[in-house]
Amino acid sequence: MPFKVSDVVAPGALAHQEQPTLPAPGGLVLRPWAPTDAPAVYEAFQDPVLQRWHARVADSESEALGWIEDWRKAWAGERAAHWAIADTATDRLVGRVALRQIELPDGQAEVAYWTVPSARGRGVASRGVETLTRWAFDELGLHRLELTHATANEASCRVASKTGFTAEGTMRSAVLHADGWHDMHLHARIAGDGAVG
Repeated sequence: MPFKVSDVVAPGALAHQEQPTLPAPGGLVLRPWAPTDAPAVYEAFQDPVLQRWHARVADSESEALGWIEDWRKAWAGERAAHWAIADTATDRLVGRVALRQIELPDGQAEVAYWTVPSARGRGVASRGVETLTRWAFDELGLHRLELTHATANEASCRVASKTGFTAEGTMRSAVLHADGWHDMHLHARIAGDGAVG
């Protein structure tokens, strides 16, 4: 039985192209991950704040390298798209931004991000999320992006609000962290919502 609605984004939209490098405001760049990023990823995941909001921990640089290999493969599999956020001048890693749970036919994905401790409070996450959001809507052609975070993660909520992701509600007891089940705020942004900032 044929579908009555066409795919929002055709399969192959990611797999048939190289992952782009995206310039971001304020001397930042979103670039594909490289194996040489493994030490910086390992170091980032030693931070207690980052560990609080993530289910995974990196026990070694080789484990972090495995993550990077998985992140790179996810592009070809059109499951997810992960970028390193780096300082343009030095190429030093300052964070990560990603589209997870990509559903090209439905035109939807989830935005995820983190920053290294030295980059916090400087708008790095917001600039990364805004750059990725514009690419996802304008270049890839997605229709809806969701963003979730633990209700207790106030910094993440500020990023969502600053980048135009409207709060849509609370998902009760939705994600298990090391300290127990967390309620999650659901935010979303729709193509055509307008520019932010």
